[in-house]
Amino acid sequence: MAKPRKLNRKPGWAFATCVAIVKPTLRAFSKHSWIDGHKLPAEGGCVVVGNHISHLDPFTLGHFIYDHGRIPRYLAKSEVFDIPIGGSIVRSAGQIPVYRLTDDASLAFRAAVEAVGEGECVVVYPEGTITRDPNLWPMNGKMGAARIALSAGVPVIPIAQWGANAILAPYAKKPDIFPRKTVIMKVGDPVNLDDFADEPLTPELLRDATTRIMDELTGLLSDIRAGEPPETRFDPRSAGVREIGNPNEGRER
Repeated sequence: MAKPRKLNRKPGWAFATCVAIVKPTLRAFSKHSWIDGHKLPAEGGCVVVGNHISHLDPFTLGHFIYDHGRIPRYLAKSEVFDIPIGGSIVRSAGQIPVYRLTDDASLAFRAAVEAVGEGECVVVYPEGTITRDPNLWPMNGKMGAARIALSAGVPVIPIAQWGANAILAPYAKKPDIFPRKTVIMKVGDPVNLDDFADEPLTPELLRDATTRIMDELTGLLSDIRAGEPPETRFDPRSAGVREIGNPNEGRER
C-alpha cells in the first residue's frame, strides 16, 4: 500500500483552493487503495500517463499525485478554461490547455516540454478523452505523451486507476455515491523508452513508443480490475466513433 509523502513545494493559492474543495469531497464519498506510490518520482520532471474512465478521474488521480508529494500539471481540454470562475482557478493553478483538433494543439506540447524541463510533473491522458472501449479498457493512444517525454528526456510513469467509473459512469449526469466506492491506483515502473532516445522523432517511432506506453497501462489495469483486456486495442476511427465529446449523443435510444 502506498504511503503519502509531503508536498515537495508550496502549491500556490489556486491549487490550494482546489485541494481544499476536492480532497474533503472525495474522502466523503469514496475510499481508496493506493499501490506502489513510491514509484512516482519524488522530484524532477516526469510525464505521468493514466487511463481515462470517467470525468471524475482527473480529480482522483490528482488526489493521489498530490498526496504523494507532487503538484500535477494537467494537459486539459481548452473548454475547461472557459468555465466561469473555475476556469480562472484552473489557469492560475498552472494547468495546460489543449486545443483539440485545431491548429493550436502544438501550443500544449511546447508548454508541457517547458514544464517537465523545469522539474514539473505533467499529467497526460494519452487516449485524449474517456475511453470508447465498451468495457473501459485503454484504447489507442495519441503520441503526445511519448513526444513530450522523448523531447525533454524525462521518464514516463504509468498509473492505472479503477473505481472512479463506479462513482460517475462515462458521460453520466449524476454520481452514484452510496455505498462508498473504492478507487484503486497502481503505479508502474517507468516505461522503458531507452531504445528510442537520441533517435529522430518520426511518426513511426512515436507510434511504437505510444504502443509501449499503452501496453504498460493496460497491464497495470489488468492487475487491479476484473476481466481480460481485448486482444486488439479499440480504435475509435476504425469503429466510426466520434473522437471527442459524448459518443452517445445523436444516437437513437
